[in-house]
Amino acid sequence: MNKQSKTLKRTVVLEGWTNRYGRQALREIIGAYRDMLQEMIEYAVEHKASQATIHKVFYHKFRGKYPRLPTRIIKGCYRDAVRRAKSFRELKKKGLAKTNKPVVRKVTLTYSDSQDWRLRNGVVEVRTHRGWVKICYRDHKQLHRYLYNGWKLSSELRLKLNGRKVIVYLTFTKDFEVTYNPSNVVAVDVNENNVTVAVFKNRELCEVYRIETGLGRIVISYSERRKRITRGRSTKTRSVKKALRKLREKKRKQDIIYKTARIIEELAIQNNAVVLIGNVHRGKKKLVEKTRKSTLRHRIHQWSVSALVEALDSKPLHVVEVSETYTSSIDPSTGRLIRGFTLSMTRFAVRRRKRVRVIKVQLRLAKLDNGLILDRDIIGATNIGLKYFTSDGRLVALASTEPHEVRVKLVNSHQGLTPLTELKVIRSS
Repeated sequence: MNKQSKTLKRTVVLEGWTNRYGRQALREIIGAYRDMLQEMIEYAVEHKASQATIHKVFYHKFRGKYPRLPTRIIKGCYRDAVRRAKSFRELKKKGLAKTNKPVVRKVTLTYSDSQDWRLRNGVVEVRTHRGWVKICYRDHKQLHRYLYNGWKLSSELRLKLNGRKVIVYLTFTKDFEVTYNPSNVVAVDVNENNVTVAVFKNRELCEVYRIETGLGRIVISYSERRKRITRGRSTKTRSVKKALRKLREKKRKQDIIYKTARIIEELAIQNNAVVLIGNVHRGKKKLVEKTRKSTLRHRIHQWSVSALVEALDSKPLHVVEVSETYTSSIDPSTGRLIRGFTLSMTRFAVRRRKRVRVIKVQLRLAKLDNGLILDRDIIGATNIGLKYFTSDGRLVALASTEPHEVRVKLVNSHQGLTPLTELKVIRSS
């Protein structure tokens, strides 16, 4: 068994409120913070300055200009400026920056030290130039879960004004010791409408799960709905804005992604396994460059693969990214190139409380040299696992990993590991 220490972070968002006196004090601080931040960012981008350099250049200047402002707000502005400058340089390097200089549009006030704020008795108190301001918030289950389950409250506090509301961001950290067996692997192949997971135990393929996400169909349906809403009208129209705000595409996609990550986490913990996933950033960039059709580019941009990788990284798991090159087009038994795939559709009925629902699963089947018929997504997940086991990167399965006794369990992301049915997509010809 191998062990790895991992520090996880969680952010809790509180929606609070304060009186008129408190809002006025926070507005004045945010106004000064915006001016300082803009000047610091421009200097940091031009000179690639660190926090120590910015402190030497700007501390005494802004202490003299804002003598009543808490000192650590200026220090918190250093961190914010360095983060934004780094992000702007990365965007400019990729050619995605829209301006020559960074522009501060939205400001989130940063308190860098817990001496200037405290959390007690259901109230967040922050120090201002007018004294301490109390921010009340409603009862929050997630906050209680982190406060009383071994999570450590970070010294940094961030907040912003949203009308009369005060949005408070609290950060918690916790150290985990991840235990895993390097011979056990959960290989994840992410596709447009499903996530295929191949489970290896002692270097042998033993189970395959196909999690139906339907994310590709969600992207297409919401794209058509936006077209219908904005047809012949400007997006600045009040009724159009209101209709677009009611769309819940992001929340629906996040819900599916988190539930899928939860299923993968359960499989990895049950088997003490390493989680393997393709290097999606490189693959997504290549797909965008090759694609000329605007609708397909939109679907690729809305593809939530990177969000799934981030969700897995934020869990107490050992996650390894491997290259996906040729994983879906090479025979896992012989290492030869697969000539072609045949489209197939499988239908089955799932009984609900009041009705029976028919689910359609589209398969792309390939006949291999050894007489087996495999689905392309299963081939991809199997080859991702084999890339981890073979040091030279060859996609040739060992004799013990022949998949003739493996069945694919179809899983709904909303119902956990309980299989809906077992698909007979791995069978002898």
